Amino acid sequence: MVKTRRARVPLGSRSYDIIIGESLLGDKAGRLVAGLGGRVLMVSNRKVFGLYGRRLGEGLTKAGVKWEKLLLPDGEEFKTMETAGRIHDRLVEGKYDRDCLALALGGGVIGDITGFAAATYMRGVRFAQAPTTLLAQVDSSVGGKTGVNHPKGKNLIGAFHQPSLVISDVGALATLPEKEVLGGVAEVIKYGCIGSAGFFRYLEKHVEELVALQPGVTAYCVEVSCRMKAEIVGADERESGLRAILNFGHTAGHAVEAVTRYKRFTHGHAVAMGMAVAASLSRMKGGLGAAEAERVISLIRRAGLPAEIPRDIEPGALLAAMERDKKAKAGVVRFALLDGIGKCSVRGDVTRGEVLEALRERRRGG
Repeated sequence: MVKTRRARVPLGSRSYDIIIGESLLGDKAGRLVAGLGGRVLMVSNRKVFGLYGRRLGEGLTKAGVKWEKLLLPDGEEFKTMETAGRIHDRLVEGKYDRDCLALALGGGVIGDITGFAAATYMRGVRFAQAPTTLLAQVDSSVGGKTGVNHPKGKNLIGAFHQPSLVISDVGALATLPEKEVLGGVAEVIKYGCIGSAGFFRYLEKHVEELVALQPGVTAYCVEVSCRMKAEIVGADERESGLRAILNFGHTAGHAVEAVTRYKRFTHGHAVAMGMAVAASLSRMKGGLGAAEAERVISLIRRAGLPAEIPRDIEPGALLAAMERDKKAKAGVVRFALLDGIGKCSVRGDVTRGEVLEALRERRRGG
Protein backbone atom coordinates (compact mmCIF):
# COMPACT_ATOMS: atom_id res chain seq x y z
CA MET A 1 0.00 0.00 0.00
CA VAL A 2 1.48 3.33 -1.05
CA LYS A 3 1.18 6.26 1.31
CA THR A 4 -1.52 8.85 0.63
CA ARG A 5 -0.06 11.98 -0.92
CA ARG A 6 -1.53 15.46 -1.19
CA ALA A 7 -0.85 18.33 -3.58
CA ARG A 8 -2.56 21.71 -3.53
CA VAL A 9 -3.48 24.03 -6.38
CA PRO A 10 -2.88 27.57 -5.01
CA LEU A 11 -5.68 29.83 -6.25
CA GLY A 12 -6.57 31.88 -3.18
CA SER A 13 -10.16 31.29 -2.09
CA ARG A 14 -10.55 28.75 -4.91
CA SER A 15 -7.56 26.62 -3.90
CA TYR A 16 -8.17 22.89 -3.77
CA ASP A 17 -6.47 19.65 -2.86
CA ILE A 18 -5.45 16.71 -5.00
CA ILE A 19 -5.50 13.50 -2.95
CA ILE A 20 -3.35 10.67 -4.35
CA GLY A 21 -3.28 7.14 -2.99
CA GLU A 22 -4.78 3.65 -3.09
CA SER A 23 -8.25 2.41 -2.08
CA LEU A 24 -9.64 5.95 -1.99
CA LEU A 25 -12.87 5.35 -3.95
CA GLY A 26 -14.94 4.22 -0.99
CA ASP A 27 -15.37 5.51 2.53
CA LYS A 28 -12.44 7.93 2.18
CA ALA A 29 -13.93 9.57 -0.91
CA GLY A 30 -17.36 9.61 0.73
CA ARG A 31 -16.03 11.60 3.67
CA LEU A 32 -14.10 13.98 1.45
CA VAL A 33 -17.12 14.70 -0.77
CA ALA A 34 -19.42 15.01 2.25
CA GLY A 35 -17.15 17.78 3.50
CA LEU A 36 -18.04 19.82 0.43
CA GLY A 37 -21.79 19.68 1.18
CA GLY A 38 -24.80 19.67 -1.13
CA ARG A 39 -26.59 17.09 -3.28
CA VAL A 40 -24.35 15.15 -5.63
CA LEU A 41 -24.87 14.09 -9.23
CA MET A 42 -22.27 11.44 -10.03
CA VAL A 43 -21.49 11.43 -13.76
CA SER A 44 -19.77 8.39 -15.19
CA ASN A 45 -20.07 5.78 -17.93
CA ARG A 46 -21.41 2.25 -17.66
CA LYS A 47 -18.04 0.50 -17.58
CA VAL A 48 -16.39 2.74 -14.98
CA PHE A 49 -19.49 2.87 -12.81
CA GLY A 50 -19.62 -0.93 -12.85
CA LEU A 51 -16.03 -1.08 -11.60
CA TYR A 52 -15.98 1.74 -9.04
CA GLY A 53 -19.28 3.61 -8.94
CA ARG A 54 -21.14 1.33 -6.57
CA ARG A 55 -18.30 1.37 -4.06
CA LEU A 56 -18.04 5.16 -4.33
CA GLY A 57 -21.82 5.43 -3.98
CA GLU A 58 -21.75 3.29 -0.85
CA GLY A 59 -19.10 5.59 0.58
CA LEU A 60 -21.24 8.64 -0.21
CA THR A 61 -24.33 7.09 1.37
CA LYS A 62 -22.37 6.07 4.46
CA ALA A 63 -21.16 9.66 4.80
CA GLY A 64 -24.74 10.95 4.60
CA VAL A 65 -24.56 12.35 1.08
CA LYS A 66 -27.69 12.40 -1.08
CA TRP A 67 -26.67 11.36 -4.57
CA GLU A 68 -27.80 9.90 -7.85
CA LYS A 69 -25.98 8.83 -11.00
CA LEU A 70 -26.01 9.71 -14.69
CA LEU A 71 -24.22 7.36 -17.10
CA LEU A 72 -22.98 8.79 -20.40
CA PRO A 73 -21.67 7.04 -23.52
CA ASP A 74 -17.93 6.39 -23.57
CA GLY A 75 -15.49 7.84 -26.07
CA GLU A 76 -13.98 11.07 -27.40
CA GLU A 77 -16.59 11.17 -30.19
CA PHE A 78 -19.26 11.75 -27.51
CA LYS A 79 -17.48 14.79 -26.05
CA THR A 80 -20.11 17.10 -27.55
CA MET A 81 -22.61 19.80 -26.67
CA GLU A 82 -25.35 17.20 -27.02
CA THR A 83 -23.79 15.02 -24.32
CA ALA A 84 -23.21 18.01 -22.02
CA GLY A 85 -26.89 18.83 -22.54
CA ARG A 86 -27.81 15.49 -21.00
CA ILE A 87 -26.13 16.60 -17.77
CA HIS A 88 -27.93 19.96 -17.92
CA ASP A 89 -31.22 18.13 -18.45
CA ARG A 90 -30.71 15.92 -15.40
CA LEU A 91 -29.73 18.86 -13.21
CA VAL A 92 -32.80 20.82 -14.31
CA GLU A 93 -35.19 17.88 -14.04
CA GLY A 94 -33.77 16.97 -10.63
CA LYS A 95 -34.20 20.55 -9.39
CA TYR A 96 -30.56 20.79 -8.35
CA ASP A 97 -29.77 24.17 -6.81
CA ARG A 98 -26.56 26.21 -6.70
CA ASP A 99 -25.30 24.25 -3.70
CA CYS A 100 -25.13 21.01 -5.65
CA LEU A 101 -21.96 19.20 -6.69
CA ALA A 102 -21.29 17.39 -9.96
CA LEU A 103 -18.89 14.50 -9.33
CA ALA A 104 -16.99 13.21 -12.38
CA LEU A 105 -16.00 9.54 -12.10
CA GLY A 106 -14.00 8.46 -15.13
CA GLY A 107 -11.37 9.61 -17.56
CA GLY A 108 -10.68 12.91 -19.23
CA VAL A 109 -13.78 12.89 -21.42
CA ILE A 110 -16.13 12.47 -18.46
CA GLY A 111 -14.19 15.06 -16.47
CA ASP A 112 -14.19 17.66 -19.24
CA ILE A 113 -17.88 17.27 -20.05
CA THR A 114 -18.94 17.26 -16.40
CA GLY A 115 -16.83 20.31 -15.63
CA PHE A 116 -18.25 22.16 -18.62
CA ALA A 117 -21.82 21.32 -17.60
CA ALA A 118 -21.07 22.47 -14.05
CA ALA A 119 -19.52 25.70 -15.35
CA THR A 120 -22.62 26.54 -17.37
CA TYR A 121 -25.46 25.32 -15.15
CA MET A 122 -26.87 28.27 -13.18
CA ARG A 123 -23.74 30.18 -14.32
CA GLY A 124 -21.56 27.82 -12.37
CA VAL A 125 -21.96 25.15 -9.71
CA ARG A 126 -19.25 23.13 -7.96
CA PHE A 127 -17.75 19.94 -9.26
CA ALA A 128 -15.20 17.39 -8.10
CA GLN A 129 -13.02 14.96 -10.01
CA ALA A 130 -12.45 11.26 -9.32
CA PRO A 131 -10.20 10.43 -12.32
CA THR A 132 -9.80 6.75 -13.17
CA THR A 133 -7.26 6.99 -16.00
CA LEU A 134 -3.58 7.87 -15.73
CA LEU A 135 -3.98 10.67 -18.25
CA ALA A 136 -6.77 12.25 -16.24
CA GLN A 137 -4.91 11.83 -12.95
CA VAL A 138 -1.75 13.55 -14.14
CA ASP A 139 -3.29 16.18 -16.37
CA SER A 140 -6.90 16.80 -17.33
CA SER A 141 -8.44 16.56 -13.84
CA VAL A 142 -6.22 19.41 -12.59
CA GLY A 143 -6.32 23.03 -13.67
CA GLY A 144 -9.94 23.84 -14.46
CA LYS A 145 -9.99 23.45 -18.24
CA THR A 146 -13.40 22.10 -19.19
CA GLY A 147 -15.05 21.77 -22.57
CA VAL A 148 -16.39 19.82 -25.49
CA ASN A 149 -15.17 19.27 -29.03
CA HIS A 150 -16.39 20.85 -32.25
CA PRO A 151 -16.15 19.03 -35.60
CA LYS A 152 -13.55 21.62 -36.63
CA GLY A 153 -11.33 21.25 -33.58
CA LYS A 154 -10.75 19.83 -30.12
CA ASN A 155 -12.02 21.69 -27.04
CA LEU A 156 -13.10 24.74 -29.05
CA ILE A 157 -16.14 25.17 -26.77
CA GLY A 158 -15.35 25.38 -23.08
CA ALA A 159 -14.72 27.34 -19.91
CA PHE A 160 -12.22 27.65 -17.10
CA HIS A 161 -13.93 26.17 -14.04
CA GLN A 162 -11.81 24.83 -11.21
CA PRO A 163 -12.86 21.69 -9.32
CA SER A 164 -13.36 21.78 -5.57
CA LEU A 165 -11.47 18.52 -5.04
CA VAL A 166 -9.56 15.86 -7.00
CA ILE A 167 -9.36 12.28 -5.71
CA SER A 168 -6.82 10.19 -7.62
CA ASP A 169 -6.93 6.50 -6.69
CA VAL A 170 -3.94 4.90 -8.43
CA GLY A 171 -5.42 1.48 -7.64
CA ALA A 172 -8.15 2.22 -10.19
CA LEU A 173 -5.54 2.23 -12.95
CA ALA A 174 -5.09 -1.55 -12.71
CA THR A 175 -8.19 -2.15 -14.84
CA LEU A 176 -7.07 0.11 -17.69
CA PRO A 177 -6.28 -1.37 -21.10
CA GLU A 178 -2.66 -0.89 -22.13
CA LYS A 179 -3.41 1.83 -24.67
CA GLU A 180 -5.05 3.94 -21.94
CA VAL A 181 -2.06 3.47 -19.64
CA LEU A 182 0.30 4.53 -22.42
CA GLY A 183 -1.84 7.56 -23.14
CA GLY A 184 -1.24 8.74 -19.58
CA VAL A 185 2.46 7.94 -19.73
CA ALA A 186 2.72 10.39 -22.64
CA GLU A 187 1.51 13.22 -20.42
CA VAL A 188 3.95 12.21 -17.67
CA ILE A 189 6.80 12.36 -20.21
CA LYS A 190 5.56 15.84 -21.13
CA TYR A 191 6.14 17.08 -17.59
CA GLY A 192 9.71 15.80 -17.60
CA CYS A 193 10.32 17.51 -20.93
CA ILE A 194 8.94 20.92 -19.97
CA GLY A 195 9.60 21.23 -16.26
CA SER A 196 12.34 19.09 -14.77
CA ALA A 197 15.50 17.57 -16.19
CA GLY A 198 15.74 15.54 -12.98
CA PHE A 199 12.27 14.08 -13.45
CA PHE A 200 13.10 13.35 -17.09
CA ARG A 201 16.16 11.38 -15.94
CA TYR A 202 13.96 9.54 -13.41
CA LEU A 203 11.65 8.53 -16.25
CA GLU A 204 14.59 7.36 -18.35
CA LYS A 205 15.40 4.96 -15.48
CA HIS A 206 11.86 3.95 -14.53
CA VAL A 207 9.57 4.34 -17.56
CA GLU A 208 9.06 0.58 -17.89
CA GLU A 209 7.94 0.40 -14.24
CA LEU A 210 5.50 3.26 -14.86
CA VAL A 211 4.08 1.48 -17.92
CA ALA A 212 3.68 -1.62 -15.71
CA LEU A 213 1.88 0.56 -13.11
CA GLN A 214 4.26 -0.33 -10.28
CA PRO A 215 2.35 1.38 -7.42
CA GLY A 216 5.21 3.32 -5.84
CA VAL A 217 6.52 4.62 -9.16
CA THR A 218 3.01 5.43 -10.38
CA ALA A 219 2.01 7.35 -7.26
CA TYR A 220 5.29 9.30 -7.35
CA CYS A 221 4.82 10.20 -11.03
CA VAL A 222 1.21 11.30 -10.43
CA GLU A 223 2.31 13.45 -7.49
CA VAL A 224 5.22 15.09 -9.34
CA SER A 225 3.09 15.74 -12.43
CA CYS A 226 0.28 17.25 -10.35
CA ARG A 227 2.67 19.43 -8.37
CA MET A 228 4.20 20.77 -11.57
CA LYS A 229 0.82 21.51 -13.07
CA ALA A 230 -0.46 23.02 -9.80
CA GLU A 231 2.49 25.43 -9.71
CA ILE A 232 1.93 26.46 -13.33
CA VAL A 233 -1.84 26.87 -12.91
CA GLY A 234 -1.35 28.83 -9.70
CA ALA A 235 0.89 31.28 -11.58
CA ASP A 236 -1.20 31.49 -14.77
CA GLU A 237 -4.72 30.13 -14.38
CA ARG A 238 -6.13 31.29 -17.71
CA GLU A 239 -3.18 30.61 -19.99
CA SER A 240 -2.10 34.19 -20.62
CA GLY A 241 1.56 33.18 -20.51
CA LEU A 242 3.35 30.44 -18.58
CA ARG A 243 0.51 27.90 -18.68
CA ALA A 244 0.81 27.61 -22.44
CA ILE A 245 3.93 25.45 -21.99
CA LEU A 246 1.53 22.68 -20.95
CA ASN A 247 0.61 22.50 -24.63
CA PHE A 248 3.95 20.86 -25.45
CA GLY A 249 3.08 18.15 -27.97
CA HIS A 250 -0.55 19.20 -28.09
CA THR A 251 -0.48 21.52 -31.11
CA ALA A 252 0.40 18.75 -33.56
CA GLY A 253 -1.30 16.16 -31.34
CA HIS A 254 -4.67 17.89 -31.48
CA ALA A 255 -4.29 18.17 -35.25
CA VAL A 256 -3.73 14.41 -35.51
CA GLU A 257 -6.89 13.85 -33.47
CA ALA A 258 -8.92 16.32 -35.52
CA VAL A 259 -8.00 14.93 -38.96
CA THR A 260 -8.75 11.38 -37.78
CA ARG A 261 -12.07 12.50 -36.24
CA TYR A 262 -11.01 11.56 -32.70
CA LYS A 263 -11.56 7.86 -33.46
CA ARG A 264 -8.19 6.45 -34.49
CA PHE A 265 -5.85 7.36 -31.62
CA THR A 266 -6.12 8.02 -27.91
CA HIS A 267 -5.33 11.56 -26.87
CA GLY A 268 -2.06 10.43 -25.31
CA HIS A 269 -0.91 8.58 -28.42
CA ALA A 270 -1.61 11.69 -30.50
CA VAL A 271 0.29 13.84 -27.98
CA ALA A 272 3.25 11.44 -28.21
CA MET A 273 3.38 12.06 -31.97
CA GLY A 274 3.03 15.77 -31.26
CA MET A 275 5.93 15.72 -28.77
CA ALA A 276 8.10 14.04 -31.40
CA VAL A 277 7.18 16.80 -33.87
CA ALA A 278 7.92 19.42 -31.20
CA ALA A 279 11.30 17.79 -30.48
CA SER A 280 12.17 18.04 -34.18
CA LEU A 281 11.08 21.70 -34.26
CA SER A 282 13.02 22.41 -31.04
CA ARG A 283 16.14 21.03 -32.73
CA MET A 284 15.50 23.09 -35.88
CA LYS A 285 15.06 26.28 -33.83
CA GLY A 286 18.22 25.64 -31.79
CA GLY A 287 16.60 24.86 -28.44
CA LEU A 288 17.69 21.22 -28.43
CA GLY A 289 20.85 19.63 -29.65
CA ALA A 290 20.54 16.54 -31.81
CA ALA A 291 21.43 14.27 -28.87
CA GLU A 292 18.82 15.87 -26.59
CA ALA A 293 16.13 15.60 -29.27
CA GLU A 294 17.01 11.93 -29.66
CA ARG A 295 16.64 11.40 -25.88
CA VAL A 296 13.06 12.70 -26.11
CA ILE A 297 12.30 10.50 -29.11
CA SER A 298 13.94 7.49 -27.44
CA LEU A 299 11.93 7.88 -24.23
CA ILE A 300 8.69 8.09 -26.21
CA ARG A 301 9.58 4.88 -28.05
CA ARG A 302 10.75 3.05 -24.89
CA ALA A 303 7.36 3.76 -23.36
CA GLY A 304 5.74 1.96 -26.28
CA LEU A 305 4.34 5.18 -27.73
CA PRO A 306 4.48 6.34 -31.36
CA ALA A 307 7.19 8.81 -32.33
CA GLU A 308 6.13 8.67 -35.99
CA ILE A 309 3.00 9.92 -37.75
CA PRO A 310 1.36 7.33 -40.05
CA ARG A 311 2.17 7.96 -43.69
CA ASP A 312 -1.48 8.10 -44.71
CA ILE A 313 -1.93 11.34 -42.73
CA GLU A 314 -0.98 14.27 -44.96
CA PRO A 315 1.22 17.05 -43.52
CA GLY A 316 -0.88 19.69 -45.30
CA ALA A 317 -4.07 18.48 -43.59
CA LEU A 318 -2.32 18.57 -40.21
CA LEU A 319 -1.05 22.11 -40.77
CA ALA A 320 -4.53 23.28 -41.76
CA ALA A 321 -5.93 21.77 -38.56
CA MET A 322 -3.25 23.53 -36.50
CA GLU A 323 -4.13 26.88 -38.07
CA ARG A 324 -7.76 26.39 -36.99
CA ASP A 325 -6.75 25.44 -33.44
CA LYS A 326 -7.72 27.79 -30.63
CA LYS A 327 -4.03 28.20 -29.72
CA ALA A 328 -3.31 29.92 -33.06
CA LYS A 329 -3.28 33.72 -32.99
CA ALA A 330 -4.14 35.70 -36.13
CA GLY A 331 -3.52 32.55 -38.14
CA VAL A 332 -0.03 32.06 -36.65
CA VAL A 333 0.51 28.66 -35.06
CA ARG A 334 2.24 28.94 -31.69
CA PHE A 335 4.32 26.03 -30.43
CA ALA A 336 5.55 25.10 -26.98
CA LEU A 337 9.16 24.16 -27.74
CA LEU A 338 12.07 23.02 -25.60
CA ASP A 339 15.04 25.20 -24.72
CA GLY A 340 16.78 22.18 -23.28
CA ILE A 341 15.33 19.17 -21.48
CA GLY A 342 13.28 20.49 -18.57
CA LYS A 343 12.91 23.99 -20.07
CA CYS A 344 10.12 25.18 -22.34
CA SER A 345 8.85 28.38 -23.94
CA VAL A 346 6.07 29.31 -26.34
CA ARG A 347 7.15 30.57 -29.74
CA GLY A 348 5.30 32.22 -32.58
CA ASP A 349 8.25 32.36 -34.96
CA VAL A 350 7.90 28.87 -36.40
CA THR A 351 7.31 29.11 -40.14
CA ARG A 352 4.87 27.03 -42.15
CA GLY A 353 7.85 25.55 -43.98
CA GLU A 354 9.47 24.45 -40.71
CA VAL A 355 6.24 22.86 -39.53
CA LEU A 356 5.87 20.93 -42.78
CA GLU A 357 9.52 19.86 -42.63
CA ALA A 358 9.10 18.56 -39.07
CA LEU A 359 5.90 16.72 -39.98
CA ARG A 360 7.58 15.08 -42.97
CA GLU A 361 10.56 14.13 -40.81
CA ARG A 362 8.32 12.42 -38.27
CA ARG A 363 6.34 10.65 -41.01
CA ARG A 364 9.48 8.91 -42.23
CA GLY A 365 10.70 8.20 -38.70
CA GLY A 366 13.75 10.44 -38.94
